[in-house]
Amino acid sequence: MRKRILTIFAVGTGAVTVMLIALFSVWAAYRRPYRSVVEASGVEPALVYAVMKAESGFSASAKSGAGAVGIMQLLPATAEFVCDLNGIPFDAARLYDGGYNTELGCLYLKYLLKRFPCTETAIAAYNAGEGTVARWEREIGCTQDGALRRIPFPETERYLKKVQKFRKIYLFLYH
Repeated sequence: MRKRILTIFAVGTGAVTVMLIALFSVWAAYRRPYRSVVEASGVEPALVYAVMKAESGFSASAKSGAGAVGIMQLLPATAEFVCDLNGIPFDAARLYDGGYNTELGCLYLKYLLKRFPCTETAIAAYNAGEGTVARWEREIGCTQDGALRRIPFPETERYLKKVQKFRKIYLFLYH
């Protein structure tokens, strides 16, 4: 009897350990860097972290073939636009600084969320560019709630789905 109880305890403890390891692995994959910057931004944190994860996988040293840099993958011209708009000194060398890049990325995301009435449209603009999405609005049109009727770029469509999936996971884990 005692041996059976010890076996059940060992199996139960092993299952709990496996569950805890799995949970910590998920939390590690969905971490929240630069929390103070993100939370002060006024943008839903789950959305910001979803964009970060989709853009760079949280790498402050990331650089795309198109020239976007940092954790939120900002083009230097976009970062300069955001700085001008918000009265922040622009420093291209600091775009690899995670906190600075996150601050500018949040400000740009906030700008796009005001510019486009639908969150999904703003996310598409973060990927494809504000001008491109504005052209899609004119040429393709939007639904009543401001969502694009169609996204012509397969890359942007995949990006939007990825960000939406990550956002749902963040909302589940942290809210």
